[in-house]
Amino acid sequence: MKKLIIKIGLYFFLLLLCLEVLVRVFHLAKDAPTRYVDDYQVEKWRPNQSGYSVTGNRRQNFSEFHINKFGFNSYREFKATKENFEVALVGDSFIEGFHQNYYNSIGKKIENRIDTISVYEYGYAGYDMADQLHLISQYKDQFKYIDIVVLGLKYENDLFRDKYEVEKSRMSLESPFNRALKHCKLLVYTKSIGALKPITDFVANLKNFRKEKNRNVSPKEVDLDKEVETRIDNLNSLINLYGFNKAKFCFLLDETNTPPKFLDYLKEKNYKYIGIGEKLKESRKNTTLIYDMHWNNNGRSIVADEIVDYIKNENIQLVK
Repeated sequence: MKKLIIKIGLYFFLLLLCLEVLVRVFHLAKDAPTRYVDDYQVEKWRPNQSGYSVTGNRRQNFSEFHINKFGFNSYREFKATKENFEVALVGDSFIEGFHQNYYNSIGKKIENRIDTISVYEYGYAGYDMADQLHLISQYKDQFKYIDIVVLGLKYENDLFRDKYEVEKSRMSLESPFNRALKHCKLLVYTKSIGALKPITDFVANLKNFRKEKNRNVSPKEVDLDKEVETRIDNLNSLINLYGFNKAKFCFLLDETNTPPKFLDYLKEKNYKYIGIGEKLKESRKNTTLIYDMHWNNNGRSIVADEIVDYIKNENIQLVK
């Protein structure tokens, strides 16, 4: 019996080892760059990292990323100057672009359409409006030379905070234990395809057991007007804290998923925005990935076109 158990354990270990080799050889698991908080309390990726992002259980989407010296996924370094015309794209994973080869990013698409400008992409997964305005305020010496700053704004999840604080939940992913787990590509792969979801859900349910007991009361209906007012208040608080240059800042948003009351507020306060929702919905081709709601190449091209139109409308001299 003892020999049988030893043999089963040995075969199981060899099976896991073979699967680990297969996952690495066929690059089925995504690479995990290291994140950190810099001296200005800005969370971003550690500079000079490269790797591959993988989406789907059969590598439906496979793309290369490159973290530049400043800590963002980009095909270029950030060297803003007073003489050149420069655009900054600031936002979350949609701007970060791990789902597209870094040399075919939204910024690169914009430069291909207007070859007289430089585009810098300050994208980082999880950034909300507090992260973005804090970043700009901390690097004001760099942003003062940038002519247009486009800030990604998703109404549904970007305005929950009225001030910036480092997200401890994201930084906990960089604990020694989590970093060690990420070295096992088989584990990363099985988690990414949802194979470990029953286990993680079970653990989460155990942690929230006490909370579940108190969920017999029916949830109150959401007061949409009050929700909009709260998010407007949060936006006002962030702008008062970190500043907002109306002359060169604008929002990038899906106007079809944003309440009219919030859009009216932006117009009333003369905050510029680029609406991309209608154009994305008009497309006959898919604009998102199959197993991921991030923009695919077509979606990113549409977004780039809308930003290009805005840049040209704001700066007639760039139109050839």
